[in-house]
Amino acid sequence: MFEKMAEQSLGLMGWKIDNHWDLTLDQCVMIAAPHTSNWDALYARLALKALGVNVRITIKDSYMKLPFGPFVRAMGGIGIDRRPKKEGEPRPSMVDLMSDLFRTHQKLVMLVTPEGTRSKQEQWKTGFYHVAMNAGVPIALAYMDYAKKTTGIGKIVYPTGNYEQDMAEIMDFYAGINPKYPELFSVDRRYHSEEKDA
Repeated sequence: MFEKMAEQSLGLMGWKIDNHWDLTLDQCVMIAAPHTSNWDALYARLALKALGVNVRITIKDSYMKLPFGPFVRAMGGIGIDRRPKKEGEPRPSMVDLMSDLFRTHQKLVMLVTPEGTRSKQEQWKTGFYHVAMNAGVPIALAYMDYAKKTTGIGKIVYPTGNYEQDMAEIMDFYAGINPKYPELFSVDRRYHSEEKDA
């Protein structure tokens, strides 16, 4: 019922859904981009709900406790505790902790926003790639294209271990997407072929 309501809501706003989701996929890292407006989250959430994809978002473990815990969990939050397991040990990395979540959750679609902010970023946070490689899961490319009024999942990328090649494939995809505010968006210039050739 909720899936149909989400689809109808997008339709009423003039948006179409791109469905390249693999129904047999239980685990993946999902990128959401571009991120230039607060509206992005609304369209993306509605599209993912319409597709029946339940995404989870990592958050500092302290927010999982009362009074925020129930609300954060309802919104898909998963707590991350970066404190050392033993005194004197270094803090575990976010990549290691996020990779471990795939070992403890049989069904997990982990949503990340590698731009990290709505301001223009010419270098993305690329931890998502290393998480996918460590966990042995694919990377789903979710997007919001304002010119075409289309949102959803446009592609599933299976990391090969060839970092440069895989990142170039991801950047080539997002280079063709039209954000709400184009002046605030850039793919990662280190890996996009047109930027590298310039």
